[in-house]
Amino acid sequence: MHLSRNIYKVSNKFKIKSAFNTRIISASTDASNTQLQEVIEIPKRIHRSPTDILYALAATVGRDPTAAHYKYHDDPYLIPTSNITKRIYAMAQEAGRKAAQWIKEEHRDLFMHQEAQPPIKAFAPKLIFTENSEVTQQTLEELIKHFEINDAVLVYNLMEQKGIEISSETKQSLLELVSFYNNEEPLPDDLYEERTFRQVNELRERNRNTWKDGDLAEQLFNEIEPKTGKAYAALIRGMAKYFQAERAYALLQDALEKQLPIDTATFNSIIRVVKLLKETADLRWELCKDLLQQMNQLQLKPDLGTLNALLECISTFGNFKLARHSALQVLSECKQLDITPSLGTYYYVLIIFCRERGPTSHVIVDILNEIGEQEFKIQCPEDVYFFATAMDVCRNHLNDRSLAEKVDKLLHIGKNYDLIGDTQREIVYYRHYFALLCQTSTIDEFMRMYDLLVPNAYIPEPGIMDGILKMVEMHGAIDLLPRLWSDIIIFDHVSRESLLLRLLKIMMENKPDIKVRSQEQLPQLFAKIALDIYSKVEENKRLSFTGDMVGDIICLLIRGENFEKANEIFKNVDKNQHAIPGTPSEHCIQEYIEACIANKAPSEALVCLEYAVENQIDCTHLAKLIHKGFTLNEVHLSKMKSLVGDGFLKELK
Repeated sequence: MHLSRNIYKVSNKFKIKSAFNTRIISASTDASNTQLQEVIEIPKRIHRSPTDILYALAATVGRDPTAAHYKYHDDPYLIPTSNITKRIYAMAQEAGRKAAQWIKEEHRDLFMHQEAQPPIKAFAPKLIFTENSEVTQQTLEELIKHFEINDAVLVYNLMEQKGIEISSETKQSLLELVSFYNNEEPLPDDLYEERTFRQVNELRERNRNTWKDGDLAEQLFNEIEPKTGKAYAALIRGMAKYFQAERAYALLQDALEKQLPIDTATFNSIIRVVKLLKETADLRWELCKDLLQQMNQLQLKPDLGTLNALLECISTFGNFKLARHSALQVLSECKQLDITPSLGTYYYVLIIFCRERGPTSHVIVDILNEIGEQEFKIQCPEDVYFFATAMDVCRNHLNDRSLAEKVDKLLHIGKNYDLIGDTQREIVYYRHYFALLCQTSTIDEFMRMYDLLVPNAYIPEPGIMDGILKMVEMHGAIDLLPRLWSDIIIFDHVSRESLLLRLLKIMMENKPDIKVRSQEQLPQLFAKIALDIYSKVEENKRLSFTGDMVGDIICLLIRGENFEKANEIFKNVDKNQHAIPGTPSEHCIQEYIEACIANKAPSEALVCLEYAVENQIDCTHLAKLIHKGFTLNEVHLSKMKSLVGDGFLKELK
């Protein structure tokens, strides 16, 4: 549909008028002859990127949530079915890419040919620079252009040693590059997954000063003469990015005293580290206002970066009233300046107003009304935090399903799904959404969403799986348990003892009605699940049996008419009772004895009675069952007499 619309627009661009909308034909008739005149107006060229046709084709199909992510191979054996395998498969693919790059560099003699025209630089081995390499300023500029920091630093040092003159503009470009990356080689663009997991580790070290003091960036800054506003800006932004806050702020004041031109982005970088410069909320807010006053004196207009930097600083205020008042003031003034908020702006508003220990706020309602059905583009790094945070607010702050559905609808408008962030944030988003649906929706509504998103878009964690089992128990939908058990195995949750106990409890307390057609096969299926659980616990050294667990497994096997396996498990319990904490419940012991009676196994029943006596379980009722259910011989009577006493048998007679 979108493709045909685009084609129609393109055809209209060519103003070719006729009955068939293909060309202009103006016909003029004269008494002597008929003259046809064609007038074709060629429109101005519209720049198209190499992938525009692919985007147009993709728009006609839409996103398929039931398909695996494109980064995984479309093969049943290579599509991950757990969060661990998702990470392993994605990283393995990038590891293969890195191995290919290593081979290309180690055996560069095999890749010197260039068959593609024009040549593809990415396929050619990188140039290797040594102390004997002939380098020029153009070489350095080319390396800076391609963000090759290590080689750029090496070439710069070679030029310094050989006395080759380097222009101030080139030094400024190198200063900006080194300051931005803190003199560390960035990861290649195609290693997306590794970059994502590295960022997760960096978040754990948030606000820790990692700036390299006295390194090349500061050396370059000292060499640039005369000092310019751009040189100060590059170093200040680099220091602020890596949380060398005090020195960055001192450099800013030094530049202002020298009346050097400083741009808005540099002020924004300082505002972001105000939280490291001042301890209390009042002092932080005063410093922010001072910086804004300095911007005003320099006639610098705040932009979206200023708005988000201010809100980030305000979000660190412990004083809720001051944070709320300051945020509203900033939003009001930025609206007067025609600054359009981004999703990152709304993210900061949410974390300011919807605090865990603060009063309940419905600011998300106003945000969603303001946004409507708008399609967003990435404008700042914090934009990818919005959807996960908004769903968190819907679940934990308001517990409102209708708002969650509005957030989910917004996510799937246009290309907004690109702003959900990396794999980890996508997991967090759906974790909150599923947990909220478990609490507020019917079982049919929930399972429709479950079928749509699991396992390709989202794999429920053990906590969410436990909530799903509770929901199934509450709605009495025990026919779903076999499928959920299969998913627990596939998702690699079988090592979670709480899930196994929850599943056994539900199957024990919700006995299937075999008269109902949908539940006819459930006793046998439950018995198979119980046997699977028994096998998994035996195989997994991290799990251990308990008396209640084994009792439930035996009962379920008996209900599924698998007495032989139930008897085998009970013998194992009796043999290793010193290693199994607790005992099966009296109800389970009774069910086992009743099964022994039904299967005419008096010896097994007496073994069970002995187990009950040894573990101080009330055996009066059990002994009566055995005596009534069997015709005991002398050996059995003698055994029973030794367990319950001669007087008890006389009472039964």
